[in-house]
Amino acid sequence: MDLNRVAVFVKVVETASFTAAANALGMPKSSVSRSVSNLEDDLGVRLLQRTTRTLSLTDAGRAYFARARESLSGLDDATTAVKDMGKEPRGVVRVTAPVDMGVAVLGDLVSRFVLRYPHIRVDLSLTARRVDLVEEGFDLALRAGKLEDSSLIARPITFGTSGLFASPAYLKRRGKPKRVEDLTSHDCILFRARDGKLSWRLTSAAGGDEDVDVTGPVTVDDFSFVQVVVTAGVGIGLVPTLFCTAAVERGELVRVLPEHEQRGIGRLHLVSPSTRYEPARVTLFRDFVLDGFKAMGAT
Repeated sequence: MDLNRVAVFVKVVETASFTAAANALGMPKSSVSRSVSNLEDDLGVRLLQRTTRTLSLTDAGRAYFARARESLSGLDDATTAVKDMGKEPRGVVRVTAPVDMGVAVLGDLVSRFVLRYPHIRVDLSLTARRVDLVEEGFDLALRAGKLEDSSLIARPITFGTSGLFASPAYLKRRGKPKRVEDLTSHDCILFRARDGKLSWRLTSAAGGDEDVDVTGPVTVDDFSFVQVVVTAGVGIGLVPTLFCTAAVERGELVRVLPEHEQRGIGRLHLVSPSTRYEPARVTLFRDFVLDGFKAMGAT
């Protein structure tokens, strides 16, 4: 069996087009079509139904494609594993993440990672779109909320609290609140509020839960933008604590009412496709990110 013909067939199915497969493989379209026809002759069965407008798998083609793609993936894994042996990890790690999490947290982690591993390049896509890791060729994804794809390998990251933060400039101009009720007279940056109003439930070990109604000049649905506006001195924001760790260390933000927090804000997952072999560069990046979150107080 000519494995090149098998690889061409798999690419045709993945791209749903002879033309697209030819472009991806750098081959003439006629060569792609001939390769698939020769494979069908070798097997003695028709794999694809072709018309001038559509391309569809036969039952035999569907069964063959599933097993062939898995086998080719195993060969790719084996090749990568051998190349990784005895070498410094190198190559590209493709990662996707939500915009707010990428801006607030991954920027620092990615910067430190590529400085430590100069032969590894990180290709980071920040998007609100749910990316198909396998179809689009991503190694890892940072995802919030409930996972829909059970075929992915998921590593949970719990970031359980948000805190109140403000810039030194704002606190100098407006003063620092001493009690939760003082927040009603401050400008607050609101996450997913309506009509410029929001109720915050804050918890402290000493006083339990306290609710406070706050207002502010800016409402937004992205935590990283909340942090940007807070850092600019516009008001006080309730932001996931791990988002602000680096900014506090740099003196750009100050924790306000540090004994109070909002709990149970959610969980992230660092997910990857289910494959038998993970390249060393991907393993290094995955573990680096997980350790980074742990250092910021996530579990």
